[in-house]
Amino acid sequence: MPVTPEVQTILDLIAAAETSPEQLSATELREQYAAFNMIGSKAEMASVTDHTFAGPAGDVPVRVYVPTTDPGPRPVLVYFHGGGWVIGDVDTHDGTVRSLAAASGATVVSVDYRLAPEHPFPAAIDDCLAAVRWVVANADDLGVDPARLALGGDSAGGNLAAVSALDLRDTVAVRFQLLVYPVTDGAMARPSLDENAEGYFLTRDTMAWFWDQYVGDGDRHDPRVSPIDAPDDALRGVAPALVITAEYDPLRDEGEAYGARLEAAGVDVTVSRYDSVIHGFFSMGDMVPEGKAAIDEAGEALRRALA
Repeated sequence: MPVTPEVQTILDLIAAAETSPEQLSATELREQYAAFNMIGSKAEMASVTDHTFAGPAGDVPVRVYVPTTDPGPRPVLVYFHGGGWVIGDVDTHDGTVRSLAAASGATVVSVDYRLAPEHPFPAAIDDCLAAVRWVVANADDLGVDPARLALGGDSAGGNLAAVSALDLRDTVAVRFQLLVYPVTDGAMARPSLDENAEGYFLTRDTMAWFWDQYVGDGDRHDPRVSPIDAPDDALRGVAPALVITAEYDPLRDEGEAYGARLEAAGVDVTVSRYDSVIHGFFSMGDMVPEGKAAIDEAGEALRRALA
């Protein structure tokens, strides 16, 4: 099945730029990504506030989205943006996070973790873990219920959410994971990486470049890097998950394989593949109907899990 007409329009616009991401510096790539992600409508929120907390290596910014005037305490989703651990921030994912907050009714805390290559692994995951703990410690001030806590993210953010859920399994009551086309496997050996190597926004070469920036010569089989390499006993008892994947995505197979590993470990997991769309579609709801459908699916799953 070919990509949808809406997706093809986006691919044509991307192709017109004629610059592959790995040919740019990290700064140039961040600017390009930011320009692309500023397009689109934004759901109204009751409040949006910026905060910082003392992280493991300095202040970590977060943005808190409150969708309703309900006095709470409200359920809370801690969200980690995508971008290959190199690009993206709370601004590029502002529209996506607003949509999730509106669809779920949960307060969303979006985390501006440190980026590679300036801050390679484990900087990002250290910041993300610290952010979850900060939310729990400051639940009263944030008006949220720490017993109704979910973690989520897209792409590299999905990786950080999955790794965080594993790390916090025995210390923080994480109730749900939202993993949107997550990076799970540093081996880069699954068929979808070759089937969708070029022409569908995220390429195999770009993904390899992202891995080089984040881990370099480090161990890509470390479960804090590749959660699919976590042992069975680490997966057992981790929070239930919704894993969303896209047909024309190099990361499709590793996301679905991680869902299968969770299921084999006895975790309640739903793997939901959207056909005829590409990596990034979750944030393209204004242009791609499947993006809006995936947001709605995620919102409903969060409502059920955090009720």
